[in-house]
Formats: sequence, structure tokens, C-alpha cells
Amino acid sequence: MNTSVLNIEIQKFIAENLNANIASLLLKGTHFADIETKAIIEQIEAKKRCEKKLPTWFESENIYYPNKLNIEQTSSELTAEYKSSLMNGETIIDLTGGFGVDCYYFSKVFKTVEHCEINEALSKIVTHNYKQLGVQNIKTHAIDGINYLKSSHKNYDWIYIDPSRRHDSKGKVFFLNDCLPNVPEHIHLLFNHAKNILIKTSPLLDFSVGINELKHVKTIHVVAVNNEVKELLWVLEAGFNDAISIKTINLKKDTHDVFNFYLEDEKSATSTYSEPLTYLYEPNSAVLKAGGFHSVSKQLKVFKLHKHSHLYTSDTLLNFPGRVFKIEQSILYNKKNIKKLGIKKANITTRNFPETVEQLRKKFNIRDGGNTYLFFTTNTENNTLILLTTKVD
Repeated sequence: MNTSVLNIEIQKFIAENLNANIASLLLKGTHFADIETKAIIEQIEAKKRCEKKLPTWFESENIYYPNKLNIEQTSSELTAEYKSSLMNGETIIDLTGGFGVDCYYFSKVFKTVEHCEINEALSKIVTHNYKQLGVQNIKTHAIDGINYLKSSHKNYDWIYIDPSRRHDSKGKVFFLNDCLPNVPEHIHLLFNHAKNILIKTSPLLDFSVGINELKHVKTIHVVAVNNEVKELLWVLEAGFNDAISIKTINLKKDTHDVFNFYLEDEKSATSTYSEPLTYLYEPNSAVLKAGGFHSVSKQLKVFKLHKHSHLYTSDTLLNFPGRVFKIEQSILYNKKNIKKLGIKKANITTRNFPETVEQLRKKFNIRDGGNTYLFFTTNTENNTLILLTTKVD
């Protein structure tokens, strides 16, 4: 950690060059004697990445930034705040602290927070930044979190862990027993120190695989931001062996879409089906990842268009966790019918359809954009359809 970065003049230079051409800056260099231009550039690039993802850090003075890879891997403030809403108590330990965004939000709901980070340089950066942010109830440890627990007699209300998905020999991995640390291998150690555990994993991890690898899974949260699934959160509770609940949330600027169901209920539920009615519903990415397709139909009383289409319809307008459209026309898919529509510009979506969006655009010369939304899909009779729709705000 080069504290020269915190020099007033250097901080001013960083702020003034956030939108500058990086290649140009490297070529031109800087006039600061006690710090290399490369180090300043790294601060500029990392800070720029925080502008939307970590506004609290971006807007605070004298923040020291690690390399941009650490910023890419850290939780956003939106998802960190959501995690903090899932827990409560006096004490929590984060075994894989990283840049410390999650702990910052944990500190708002817990009396005492411990932050473990194996990278000593990153731990020093985090310690410095907490002081700048005015946080006083987080204790940082420059140590491997698992080793820290092994040598500790402390008990916590919660343990949080975000295992690294970058394996030394296997590259990027998704199975929990390939991640570092190996959570399934140490699950008994974790439960020896806390009754409640929260684990963050890749959104690519299959539910059945995660449940098989872990113990006492109580809830799985599927977290999306602006319709992009960012992470799965696994809540484990010592001794819990009842039905596992699935909670989906799509975090948006002004509102959040929420849909919940039980995994066992989804397995036994059945959907009701219909031809396209007045409104069309497309589930958000969190619901799609969670796979609660029958639960959506049953709970919200909407009809599915086809077993594999994952599009829903109803005659009355409903509050739905996803996009909602008014169906203007429903026609069979063929070249003649598309020509009759005379559409040159539209937003196109395919669901359970034999051709891709790119193929359809090229085939019918339809440009992207506008206020018309075309859905190419299949109905219960296995006929391919075109649904001409407009978006409901």
C-alpha cells in the first residue's frame, strides 16, 4: 500500500482524470516524484469502476483502491445491502472479506463484525478505508479465515463466506468443492462456531448440486440486479431439515420484484395452460434461474402458453415479477403473416422457438428497437406463434 497515493495533489489528479484516456496518460506520464504513473493509473481505473457499483466509496475522500480485479469480484452495494437484510444478531465473521463491502453493510445490523482476508496488502487497504468511512465496529484480520476459525474458541451468530471461484489448477470453477476455501470440506467446522451460515456462490451453481454438497440448507436466494442474476445466497441453519424455500429478487433502481416458493411444492405443482389472452408475462431472470415455473402459474393464477415456453398469459392485468405486455395480435408463424404485419423495427424475443433472434432479424429484415415487441414462441398445440405486443409500464 503506497500511502503517497493519498497525497492531496495526487488525489486531485485522480479525480480530474477519471474520464481521461488511459493510454494517453501512460504515454504522457505524471510529474509526481514519489510514485510511479502506473500506480496512479491503477487508482484511476479502480475508482472509475466504483462509480455506479460502490457509490459510497466513490464519493468518499481518501479511499485507497486495490487492483481493478478486486473491484470486479466484490459485491455491489445493492447486493451487499440485501445480504445484510437477511441476518441479525450481535456478532458475524466474514471468512473471505475481500474489499470489505459486505462487512460494511453487516456493520449496520451487527454489533461486532470480523473481516478475515488472506491477502495482507488488501487487508491493510480495507482497514484504512473503514477509517475513512467512519466505521468503528469492524475488526480486520490479515489471515486465512478457515485457519482463523480453527485456532479460535469464539462463537458467532452468523458466519459469511464467499469462496473464490478461481482455482489454481482448474481455472474458473463453479462446484463448491472446487472453490477456495472448500466449504463442504469445512462445513462441520463452520457449524461448530455458528448456528447460521450464509454462503455466496456463482449463479451457475445448480440447486441440486449445492444442496447435495451442503448440510441443513434452509433458504436459497436468487439475486438479480436489473434483470441480470448476480449471485446465489445459501442460508444454512444448524439442524434444519424441513422444506427448502426459494426466494427470488430482482433489484431495480426504484422497485424490487420478489417471488418466493418452496422447492418441494414446485416439484409437485402443475401449471394451467391457455392460448394467448389479453396480457403476456415474461418472468425476470431470477425467477427463470430459480425454475419456479409451475409455482408462478399456481400462485399468481396465470396460464402458461406451453410447458417449455415459460411465458404466461391472463385476461386481467396482474402484478408480476418480470415484464408485462399487452397482446395486440396473435398469429401463426409463417412468412406470409409476417409480411402482412409490415414491421421494419421491433424488439424481438424467442421462447421455445426453433430460430434465433439473429436469424429472424436477418430473415425478415427487422431492425432492433422501437415500441413494438414481438414474441416468437410455441403454443399448447405445438404451433409456432408470433405475438405482437406493447409494453405495459
